[in-house]
Amino acid sequence: MAAGKGTRLKSKHPKVLHEIGGKPILAHVIATAEKVVPARDIFVIIGHEAERVREAVAGTGVNFVLQAEQRGTGHALMVARDALLGNGNKYDQVIVLSGDAPMITAETIRKLSDFHTAQKADMTVLSADLDNPYGYGRVIRKGARVLAIVEEKSATPQQKKIREINSGFYAFAAPALYEHIDRLSTANAHGEYYLTDMAGVFHQARKKVVAIKTSDAGEVLGSNTRAEMMMLDARLRLAKCRQLLEQGVTIFFTHTCVIDSDVEVGADTVIEPFVQLLGHTKIGEDCRIRSYSVIRNSVIGERVTVRPGTIMEDSRVGAGAVLGPYTHMRPGSEVGEGAHVGNFVETKKVKLGKGSKANHLSYLGDAEIGEDVNIGAGTITCNYDGVKKHKTVIEDGAFIGSDSTLVAPVTIGRGAYVAAASCITEDVPADALALGRARQSVKEGWAREKREAQKQNGR
Repeated sequence: MAAGKGTRLKSKHPKVLHEIGGKPILAHVIATAEKVVPARDIFVIIGHEAERVREAVAGTGVNFVLQAEQRGTGHALMVARDALLGNGNKYDQVIVLSGDAPMITAETIRKLSDFHTAQKADMTVLSADLDNPYGYGRVIRKGARVLAIVEEKSATPQQKKIREINSGFYAFAAPALYEHIDRLSTANAHGEYYLTDMAGVFHQARKKVVAIKTSDAGEVLGSNTRAEMMMLDARLRLAKCRQLLEQGVTIFFTHTCVIDSDVEVGADTVIEPFVQLLGHTKIGEDCRIRSYSVIRNSVIGERVTVRPGTIMEDSRVGAGAVLGPYTHMRPGSEVGEGAHVGNFVETKKVKLGKGSKANHLSYLGDAEIGEDVNIGAGTITCNYDGVKKHKTVIEDGAFIGSDSTLVAPVTIGRGAYVAAASCITEDVPADALALGRARQSVKEGWAREKREAQKQNGR
């Protein structure tokens, strides 16, 4: 269920699209559900900002049910009736998940489903014991049977002492659900159809309602406020760090690192404090990612050293390369095996070949650079003429002297040299030397004469 607005967040964005662990809350729930059933059997009920929610997770291949008018959780299941029972779908069991509770595990969903089946129940509630159950609906039992779920506002003083809470996750026998769901009433403070009231409806109809407790109450907690959301984010990221540690990755001061849920890191890689690994980043074995580096949606090979302060996005790095400190690799950058990209070098849509080096203070944009090329400090590829981007090609073994300006489109041939401080506007043949600078002239005594003139003028 993902149709709600989430008013307590005080946000113009749908609750389920707020990100924790590097992706929308709803995406976490869908990813877990896909471990239990295929995407074609997952139905996401959308309502508030429906098209934004649909667009955000459309790539998962799940189905969508539109709850155009949000009249409560019970109403959401009413709207889903045709999708679940019509169009050739005849599901015997329906599992209801909360789109804002991202910590749920596939193991717990399976336990809920299996318990429901074994009990031959009409409704099974996933519950949890909380030390402080304030704000949650209480599960009212008589032995093993559930009689009702009572919301906090409606609970008596005695019922408020109950520590067993409703998680908002359920299993239903689909035929029984839709035989009785129209008995739900809007006679409550909000005038909505509450799915929780199905427990009472079934009890009155002498149907079987049971509950199964999760062993980890943390996995059913929702994200109703910003504070709760950030607590879940911290929990997700700590769990991710623990997973990587178990896989042979060293992470110093895990609480300082920001590692998204979908990140992959190879064994024996070392991650220093204050590193951010974001999106779908993949890092090979035996790497070292040093402090204050931020890497997003990038692929890094084995034995790569990323020195402090490196920024990388949508880029690829070959094995044994060395980056940084303070390198900025913008989208489309590819660094070859054993290459070096160093201090304050910025790249964008660049392919840097095997063993090539750009160690200092350069901008390399829209360029194809071959193997074993040396890029001197201060080199600039001038790729933009104000209207279009143009490409620079530097072939294998070329040497680009410091403070060179290469005005694209231009090609530097194999093994050619470009003299320092040159402005190159024409192609350079292989093995040639190109000089593109004015001849130096020296005027003896000019500085002394200028100073004397200034004194005479009273300056």
